[in-house]
Parts: sequence; C-alpha cells; structure tokens
Amino acid sequence: MEQFQMSLMSLLEQGNSLLWGKIMIWLLLGTGVFYTARLRFPQIRYFAHMFKVTLKGRAKGEEGGITSFQALCTGLAAQVGTGNLAGVATALASGGPGAIFWMWMTALVGMATVFAEAILAQVFRVRNEDGTYRGGPAYYIERGLGAKWAAVAFSICIIISMAFVFNAVQCNSIAAGVSVAFGVNNHITALVVIALTSVVIFGGIRRIAQVAEIVVPVMAGLYILTALFVVLKHIDMLPSVIKLIFSSAFGAQQVAGGVLGHTVAKAFRYGVARGLFSNEAGMGSTPNAHATAEVKHPARQGFIAMLGVFVDTVLVCTATGAIILLSGTLESGKTGIELTQLAVKTGLGDFGPLLIAVAIIFFAWTSILGNYYYGESNLRYLFPKIDRGGMSLYRILVLGMVYFGAIGHVPLVWEMADFFNGIMAMINLVGILLLSTVTVKVFENYEKLRGEGSDDPRVDPEFVKSFYRK
Repeated sequence: MEQFQMSLMSLLEQGNSLLWGKIMIWLLLGTGVFYTARLRFPQIRYFAHMFKVTLKGRAKGEEGGITSFQALCTGLAAQVGTGNLAGVATALASGGPGAIFWMWMTALVGMATVFAEAILAQVFRVRNEDGTYRGGPAYYIERGLGAKWAAVAFSICIIISMAFVFNAVQCNSIAAGVSVAFGVNNHITALVVIALTSVVIFGGIRRIAQVAEIVVPVMAGLYILTALFVVLKHIDMLPSVIKLIFSSAFGAQQVAGGVLGHTVAKAFRYGVARGLFSNEAGMGSTPNAHATAEVKHPARQGFIAMLGVFVDTVLVCTATGAIILLSGTLESGKTGIELTQLAVKTGLGDFGPLLIAVAIIFFAWTSILGNYYYGESNLRYLFPKIDRGGMSLYRILVLGMVYFGAIGHVPLVWEMADFFNGIMAMINLVGILLLSTVTVKVFENYEKLRGEGSDDPRVDPEFVKSFYRK
C-alpha cells in the first residue's frame, strides 16, 4: 500500500508540475486579465456598488427561494476553508513571503473572472421541482455552447474533485487541528464530522444555505478580528513585513544568491495555486452556488460573487499570512495547519492552537457542505431523474471520503486536490472565454438599465433566452 501511494504521489507531482507550471497558471491569469479589460475593470469601477448590492441581497425575493446573500454564503462556505489556514501556510513555507503578493494578484483578476462565471450561471440555470434553481459550468457549457461532452466531463471532474477529494482535504485539516489541540483520535473526529454533515446535507440546498448564512459571516469575522489583534500587537513590524512580501515576490532579496528564477517561480506557483484553491475564481465551483440566487438581473449576482473573492483572499488569506509573518515562525520547519497553529500560539499564547482548532473545524466543515452541494448539482445534471436511492448513495460516498480524509496521507491528498482542481478549471475557463460575448452583453444591459434610472434593474426573460443554443 505504501509503495502504491509513493508511485501515485510521483505521478501526481509530475502532472501538477506540467499543469500548474506551464498551462493553468497562464490560462487562469490570462482569463482574469481578459475579462478585466473587456468589462473595463468592473472590480474597481463597481467596488462600492458590490457592497451596496450585497447589503440588499439579504431580502427574500418574490418567489421565496435562495437569497443572493445566502448564495454568497454558500459559495464562501466552500471558499473559506483549509486554503485560508493550512493552504496559505503551505504556500508561505514552499514559496516564501512573496506568495502572498501573488495571492493578491490572483484575487484582483479573479474578481473579474468570477463576475463572468456568476452571470453565466444565472443566465443558463434551470428550475428545480421545488421552485429553487440550479446551474453552473455544466449548464452554461451545454446550453450556451452546445458542447454536452465538455459539460459531462466537467460534471464528472467536479464531483470527483469537490465532493470527494476536496472534502477529504477539509476533513484532513479538521482531524490534524483537533488532534494537536485536544489530542482526539482521528477516527473519532471523522465520525463526529460525518454526523454533523449528515444532518445538514440530507436537508438539501435550502438547509445548506440557511446554515451557511449564519456560520460563515460569524467565523470569518472572528478570524479577521483575531488577525487584527496580532497585527496591532506587532504594529512596529508591519512595514518591514509588507516590504518583505513585495521584495520576495520579485526576488530582490535573492539576486546575490543567484537563485532568483527558482525563488520567484516558486512564489508565483504556490501563491497562484493556493490563491485559486482558496478563492476558487475560474475553477467553476462557485457558479453552482451563485446560480441558486433569486435576483432580478444576472449582473447583480456577479457583483456579489466578486465580493466573495475579496473576502476570501484579500481579507481572510491575508489575515493568515500576517499572523505567520509577524510571528517569525516561517523558518520553523513546519508547514500546513501546524505552522498556522504555531504562529497563533506565538502571537496569542497557549490559547492560540485552541483558537485555530476551532476556526479550522468551522471553516473546513462549512467547506464540506458547500463542496457537497457542488457535487449534488452536477450529479443532477448528469442524471436529471435521479431518485432518492441514488442521491442517498452519493451522500454515503461523500461521507466515506470525509472519513478517508481524516486518516489519509496528507501530501497525497493535497497533490490530488491540486491535480483535479487544475483539470476542472481548464474546462471551465475555456467555456467562459468562449461565452465572453454573452457576459459582455448581459453586463452592458445592466449598465444601460441603470443609466435609464433603474436602481435595481430587472432583466427581460426573452433577452436571456436569446442566448440559448437552439
């Protein structure tokens, strides 16, 4: 078994080196730059507007479905997870302080990418029998491009990667954090997580959205406040840390050592890879959540989706990075969640590991809920008439992977996450690039209606239907 894991690890490392080193990085950033330019910097021009739209998004719509704020929280439930704590620590340990800068850049262009994803998810979504909606890349790839084979391939990838592999990653981090802080056996932790997850996922998207709406804002807010406390405690070090991030991102400190290219490449690779794993812009996951929102115009949900990337990476990931760099623990030899726990312990004392353990439990658990729904939405795409028995089997398999994640091999799980992440994102990015004209026309329609004096524009259903492939 150990030999098999080593062989699989080697193959995945080679695949990730090719995928992330030569293909996905440029496709991801290129798509973000393309949409930033073609939509004329929506993440900057409408920065204040996205907050205004989000604040109004808590109100129930006319049909009593999923609110735009609940859809945001469902997306954030999956976005804010191990990538924000363990993932950022791994990026810093492997790529250096400069990785933080590249996370910021990924978020900046990623806000334009996720804006397009959310618009397309709204335009090409379908209605469920209970009145709620579902949608995402599989739906807009088939209904917008007529490429059913690509839609099927995407659905299979997201079910494997998000519902199975990524959920194993999340539970792996929960088990590690609980073991360090409380000394609880990983098997026991897995069983508790399975029990709590079962209560929610068997209630469908409405229950997942209701739980996310309560838990996500609270947990993210408390974590950011913790980081602010650490920053204020070491405020005198803040200027030097900011300087270190920028200098490391461009290799200023490594010129004399002759390893400039290698160091910058690692900061770039790990910063962008962990940034994508965390905020998921371009990966094709969050559109599944944003398709569920009941809004009058697709562009409204696009702005709310942008805020999700901002909160996840610019706020929460930066909070973790600041805690680690200000604590001086980066060179401790530790990585992942253990590095984050050590950093918080240095900043807050013995209370630190306990705090991180609680944070990772809620961050990772809500990610499991969001990832589960992404899988469910795409399973229903593949099998529109799936019965209760088939759905129960899927849920049991998801819970089985959660258990595996708690006792599995950490590096192997992370490499699998990166690999499936890249394959899934590649299919989605090609799709949204080919559908860019639809995104632009919908956005221009929103701007036109606002220019005519409508503060909350309502899209014409016939305008939306005009984009469907006959």
